[in-house]
Amino acid sequence: MEAIVGGYHGDPFRVLGPHSVSTGKGGGTAWTVVTFQPQAASVELLPGNSSGAATASKSPAAQPMERAHPHGIFVHKGTAAPGNYRFRITDYSGHSAEVEDPYRFPPLMSDFDIHLHGEGTDSETYNKMGSHLAEVEGVRGVRFTVWAPNAEVVFVVGDFNDWDPRRNPMRLRNGGIWEIFIPGVGAGSSYKYFVKSKYHGYQQLKADPYGNYMEVAPKSASIVWDIDAYEWNDAAWLEERGRKDWLKEPISLYEVHLESWMRDPEGNPLTYRELAQKLIPYVKQMAFTHIELLPIAEHPFSGSWGYQVVGYFAPTSRFGTPDDFMYFVDQCHQNGIGVYVDWVPGHFPKDAHGLAYFDGTHLYEHSDPRLGEHRDWGTLIFNYGRNEVKSFLVSNALFWLKKYHIDGLRVDAVASMLYLDYSRKAGEWIPNRYGGNENLEALEVLRRFNELAHQVPGAVTAAEESTAFPGISRPVYLGGVGFTFKWNMGWMHDMLAYFERDPIYRKFHQNNITFSMLYAFTENFILPISHDEVVHGKRSLLGKMPGDEWQRFANARAFFAYMWTHPGKKLVFMGSDVGQYEEWNSSQSVKWDLLQWGYHRGLQATLRRLNELYRAEKALHQVEFHWSGFEWIDINDVESSVITFLRRAEDRNDFLVVLCNFTPAVRHGYGVGVPEGGVYTEIFNSDSAEFGGSGVSNGDYLEARPNAMHGRPFSVSVTLPPLGVAILKRRA
Repeated sequence: MEAIVGGYHGDPFRVLGPHSVSTGKGGGTAWTVVTFQPQAASVELLPGNSSGAATASKSPAAQPMERAHPHGIFVHKGTAAPGNYRFRITDYSGHSAEVEDPYRFPPLMSDFDIHLHGEGTDSETYNKMGSHLAEVEGVRGVRFTVWAPNAEVVFVVGDFNDWDPRRNPMRLRNGGIWEIFIPGVGAGSSYKYFVKSKYHGYQQLKADPYGNYMEVAPKSASIVWDIDAYEWNDAAWLEERGRKDWLKEPISLYEVHLESWMRDPEGNPLTYRELAQKLIPYVKQMAFTHIELLPIAEHPFSGSWGYQVVGYFAPTSRFGTPDDFMYFVDQCHQNGIGVYVDWVPGHFPKDAHGLAYFDGTHLYEHSDPRLGEHRDWGTLIFNYGRNEVKSFLVSNALFWLKKYHIDGLRVDAVASMLYLDYSRKAGEWIPNRYGGNENLEALEVLRRFNELAHQVPGAVTAAEESTAFPGISRPVYLGGVGFTFKWNMGWMHDMLAYFERDPIYRKFHQNNITFSMLYAFTENFILPISHDEVVHGKRSLLGKMPGDEWQRFANARAFFAYMWTHPGKKLVFMGSDVGQYEEWNSSQSVKWDLLQWGYHRGLQATLRRLNELYRAEKALHQVEFHWSGFEWIDINDVESSVITFLRRAEDRNDFLVVLCNFTPAVRHGYGVGVPEGGVYTEIFNSDSAEFGGSGVSNGDYLEARPNAMHGRPFSVSVTLPPLGVAILKRRA
């Protein structure tokens, strides 16, 4: 009793609840029922009948329980089994309530599920761990399950037990699993786990690692939620998604930070449902195929942009409930828009209520800082070699794909997971068992994640990975890491470095815009202009462009045009679409008022038209990951900073001619070799007046003549617009 009252009994179900005791007299059996109710002035036992219902108004009558300990332990002794009993508890103010006893219910998690969790092979462990609404023996409540193998005892505390850290100690199962079913608790109840460790006197209130919802920061409790109650209406989208080969489909991603995309007149971020009404129509108008969200999982600090996650299984409550986020995704799908989200399995923050030092030991992270800490970011690294951590991470990825119908996961900071010496000096890291710098355990997790993610019909994965690690987007069965796509960080840095230069000097850096084709088909690349490139002193996309106002916008239009015609899927961060001058500020809205000015509307219209072309023209999206979809026409006119190339569809007769002039000089009568004769039409020109350009164009048609040029049997004489990109298509 002293251990129960003191909160250090490691097996509370051995003491609390109903227990039969042999009397030793003719094989007789006596029964005791023990409960700990420190808030109670008195407790009565209401025995249950054979159907399980309590019988307060029938015989046998309510039976007063004896106070066996001054701090609130009450005991009932009898010769008959108490059945499915209840308690009537009267507090010191005279208020009475009838409650079920959590300690009369049996264990709920099966031994097999516990085995799979410990083995690291349960890819849907979120169905067992955490809090779940349940009905046990006809009684409704919530089952709580948490992994804390080095805890002396774990309690559930919440608004249903007055946040008393003594009243609901949990049952210890094999593998360090703690569980309890608490009757009467429902959706919307706030709770935490009070973990008392076996070591160093450590004790801490922890949010649920598998919790589905959390309080709005700076509050940090988990909230019980039924995430299976939402009724989805996107079956048609999911069915069609599963039939598509996404390597051959147009994918143009609009990357969004929800907290700063748009704000209401009072400066508050929009809710999920408000975003559904405003963001989705905008993305449709701009003809993007997908939205990519910066991390949506719960994070305590907004300044981390979501990259320091505490609630891996909870969409942030800043913008609404889990149902509200489901509604947002559902509406995206019903409007033909896919949703990718950033997933952050590479590190987690040190917040006291989070995963760090969870049970008084380094449970989720490595204990050695040479393996377990990112000093650059002030965060901790998962112990990928621990089976239970594998289950946690892999099941988390599948949770978002299955429970929230997410279409793709972009994995953050993959390089930091792959290399043990990432951002570390000699002596600050530990080699793997072969003496190398590869993180073999992290590789195993990534490969397993990719294998299972691709079993979800139509789901894709993308790696933010900046090194030359081989096979990032190759299948695991071919020795790869298994991602669908990889971000092309090299292309991004080369192109931005090129466009930042004054056009007069670009001829000395022609290799910046041609080098990418040496490796363009070694991976399935996404071309990103992401949030990382428009913050921390790097300037906005428009801010990187040289020249006067007209030239800056012309450069930006040409940049987008080259990006959209270069092989690879596309991604652009919000704000770049309207030519924002300032860097991205995560605490402010995109500067939508800029659209009152023609240049900004023109840049926006350019991007919209490029998206429309990208979706309509198979030559721009059908063969993006094989050399057969791209051919240089000429890259040797270095003095003029001109490049020309072809893009082809699977049907090689379906091709486009792309003309790029990266100087402000108009070039008349410029000869370009083409593969076929006939009439060519200019279907896009970044210098068009409707985009804010000078209107230099090639008219309605160009006739190819049988004059061989650039190794082609035919050629056309074109006018190259200043700081412009033009696209020609042969008429059928």
